[in-house]
Amino acid sequence: MLPIVSSLKYPWISLVPQRVLSAVKVASKAVSVACLLAIALPASSQGPIKPPKQHPLVIPASSVANPEDAGVRMHTNVRYRAGYTPDELPPFSGYGFDTPASLACIYGLAPYTKGCNPNVTTQDATGGSQSIAIVDAYDYPEAAADLAYFSQQFGLPFDPSKFHVVYANGTQPAEDPTGGWEFEESIDIEYSHAMAPNATIYLVEAASASGAGLFPAVLVASNLVACGMTTTCPAGSKGQGQVSMSWGSPEHAQEVQLDSLFFATPGVVYVAASGDAPGVSYPCASPNVLCAGGTTDSRSLETGNLIAQIGWSQAGGGISAYEPIPKYQTQNPFIANQLQGFRGVPDVSAVANPDTGVWVWNTYPVGGTGWFTAGGTSVAAPLLAGILNSTGNFATSTPTELTKLYGNSLLFLDGGFTDITYGACNVYASSYASIGWDQCTGLGSPNKLR
Repeated sequence: MLPIVSSLKYPWISLVPQRVLSAVKVASKAVSVACLLAIALPASSQGPIKPPKQHPLVIPASSVANPEDAGVRMHTNVRYRAGYTPDELPPFSGYGFDTPASLACIYGLAPYTKGCNPNVTTQDATGGSQSIAIVDAYDYPEAAADLAYFSQQFGLPFDPSKFHVVYANGTQPAEDPTGGWEFEESIDIEYSHAMAPNATIYLVEAASASGAGLFPAVLVASNLVACGMTTTCPAGSKGQGQVSMSWGSPEHAQEVQLDSLFFATPGVVYVAASGDAPGVSYPCASPNVLCAGGTTDSRSLETGNLIAQIGWSQAGGGISAYEPIPKYQTQNPFIANQLQGFRGVPDVSAVANPDTGVWVWNTYPVGGTGWFTAGGTSVAAPLLAGILNSTGNFATSTPTELTKLYGNSLLFLDGGFTDITYGACNVYASSYASIGWDQCTGLGSPNKLR
């Protein structure tokens, strides 16, 4: 373990009402995609997939957001299904849930296999270097063992020397009695590792889900990425990588003061989930954080092949009530016109719909040990952290990373993205996925990102 002995305390402020989000309706390719979704792909040697057994969707207590939590208590963004039996081990021909290999196919991290079918595609991602730090609350005692088992199931390399659990305040945290944060941690370590299997993974555990516990843990994670230490790094440290945060809370007026305190370590790119409900959350809204939105991987019932990536209606997104528009968004007039002088999120998206979710292994005292399928933008955040890491092109900061990504969109380059042009999100489904950046999926999902 790599503990530290000190922590920071900051006041956390109650909720301030948010500014009303604007609806943006842009003509797009939605009609053609809608037609595509209505057509089943031709049958192949892969037999029809059966409708999955009806496992009820669970939203753990850790993912229940309350208005009074703003800046005080952070919540996860996960939902899952349990109860899969041993004869349903992934990848299972009766299901179309994503695997590490099918996601590597979709996001261009492995050679393309037609349809990126989870029951046919076997080539995993092979990249990754330097480090990714995951920040979560409470202890996950079986983290290393679960990650090793998950890796073995899907043929991913696992080097125990490249996985470390770190107690943010120097003392082993208690376990979450609801089990929600533990399940969150299993998603985060498994899918950051799945996209960047050769990167070192740090799991930084805060003592609680409070802002006073998690934000100082982000500083610990930043130091681990920058120099492999839990305390302030010496000048000239050369480490680079990502910090992933699958949690958040409603926005609050004082959040702008936190941006430079917690998300400004040189060489670190910060990624946070956009949330699983309409609207904007923090720290996703910070201009120093890449905000991870959510998509749906629509698949054919005839073959299990991918039909299209579309927006997920429950993913968070919109216009911040407090954060001013950053330069990387003002450089594109189309985006700037939507945002009215404020930060817009998400930036980039990845699969999050639990109906088309991912396989997770967890030794779970609340939900039981076994395989689960999971969704929520808690999946998208570690996926994107791993994808960014796998490119091998480490930015000096999050704004630098986002300047490059948004710059490509300004030049009408694909920028390494699949543009998501179908779906609606936000309150009353008032925003649409459309050509270019939008409030549902941002710039789109990664595709051979460089």
